[in-house]
Amino acid sequence: MQNAVRIVLEDFSQDEEIRALQASSKRMGGIATFLGCARDFSEGREVSEISFDAYDRMALPEMQKLRDEAIARFALIDARIVHRLGVVRAGDSIVFIAAGAEHRAPALEACRWIIDELKERVPIWKKEITPQGESWVTPHP
Repeated sequence: MQNAVRIVLEDFSQDEEIRALQASSKRMGGIATFLGCARDFSEGREVSEISFDAYDRMALPEMQKLRDEAIARFALIDARIVHRLGVVRAGDSIVFIAAGAEHRAPALEACRWIIDELKERVPIWKKEITPQGESWVTPHP
């Protein structure tokens, strides 16, 4: 089974991530997910691709810390976080978060908290590739 927190260069399977989460406990009554996708339009411009880069030695440990904090803060049973690096095309998946708890409310709250914190704390940057050229995007939740 793959690690619950990963940075990958290739696409990932949401179904496999959810199955792995469910396999961690039969106590799970609610699973909330978030899937971030590459848009083809941003800031008034067409976007064909997005390039993601990270400070590797800090990004993965910070993502693990986020997972641990979410489990403690929201009484989760388990959580999974996967983020892609490299070039993704418009419409492709970028980031996946799944939070599992005994009940739906903490799972939903945790899922939102994780993506907001990830965008704020994890050193992953994106550069949009447009017909007009390339530009780095300022991170914002």
